[in-house]
Amino acid sequence: MQYRPFGKVDFRVSALGFGCMRLPILNGDYAQIDEPEALHMLRHAIDCGVNYVDTAYGYHRGNSERFVGRVLLDGYRQKVALATKLPVWLVKEPADFERLFTEQLGRLQTEHIDFYLLHALGAKSWHTVYDLGVLDWIEKTRLSGRIHHIGFSFHDTFDAFKEIVDAYEGWDFAQIQYNYMDIHEQAGTAGLKYAAQRGMAMVVMEPLLGGKLVRPPEAVQALWDSAPLHRSPADWALQWLWNQPEVSVVLSGMSAYQQVEENLVSAGASATSQLSPADLALVEKVRAKTQELCAVPCTHCDYCQPCPNKINIPRLFELYNNASMYNTLDESRREYARMPMEERADMCLDCDECEDKCPQHIPISVWMPQVHEALRGR
Repeated sequence: MQYRPFGKVDFRVSALGFGCMRLPILNGDYAQIDEPEALHMLRHAIDCGVNYVDTAYGYHRGNSERFVGRVLLDGYRQKVALATKLPVWLVKEPADFERLFTEQLGRLQTEHIDFYLLHALGAKSWHTVYDLGVLDWIEKTRLSGRIHHIGFSFHDTFDAFKEIVDAYEGWDFAQIQYNYMDIHEQAGTAGLKYAAQRGMAMVVMEPLLGGKLVRPPEAVQALWDSAPLHRSPADWALQWLWNQPEVSVVLSGMSAYQQVEENLVSAGASATSQLSPADLALVEKVRAKTQELCAVPCTHCDYCQPCPNKINIPRLFELYNNASMYNTLDESRREYARMPMEERADMCLDCDECEDKCPQHIPISVWMPQVHEALRGR
């Protein structure tokens, strides 16, 4: 295992962290963790040098923290830094900070959390918990020794990210969605560098974009295959992240033992600044080719919303584009089937109200039947 600096914190973190959001499950039920298999995977990863374990209050419908607490018995708690997150959406009054945190300590069977995050912050949720005094509470809790280091995870714009970073000098780290396709999405590369320059450790989630970068379309795979050194698409994506010195640890939500083994091998071969200019140019080509496969030039500006007939136009285009860009038609069809009937593409009345608002001048009413035909399956 390779180890990396963790910002200004005196801690060397394993290049690979174990994210406990996508553990193996039973009967297709997200709430039912396959505990024997998941325990085998997590303890094996720790035995092989992984020293950062990430969970959250809501993962596996509340069961991830309880499971992790059991896995870290028998001496394993002392081998890892444990990270979990405050579910800010459940906070309605200041007393909720302590109530939820105390519940998490009980679930995890621990007296302290090494790395505690405010979960999934955006501009709105940040202002809510800030006004309720979250910084005062979390600083007092750190001084008590029950929290060692303070951070936040993030899903919003760069401007919102910058606002949160600048609001508190006590941040030790941040967790962002980041991969070679998301360099301009959410915090993006700009956010990664902005926070790292302030001494914050940067934890990366969604390094494989929820698995979408693992089995690319043929045109993208052909580019990977053109490289003199053979790597799997997943390894290319991970090495691209580890190549950047601002990245402290890459979290992988592993759901199978084989994924653990493959990721351990990748992490063992990782280093900063090891990709050649030709390697980096290849990643750029892959990004460009993937973007070329985007069928509909929707930018998710949401100007088309609300639809008078309640159709979720941006989500429909996202599913349709994902299918062509990432070779995930089956997944897009499953997501489409789970959408409320009134939000689906076949509910379009061809009123053209959305087309008058679309900055990209997309003929939305023309696309809707095609989207429905592609995603409804047979």
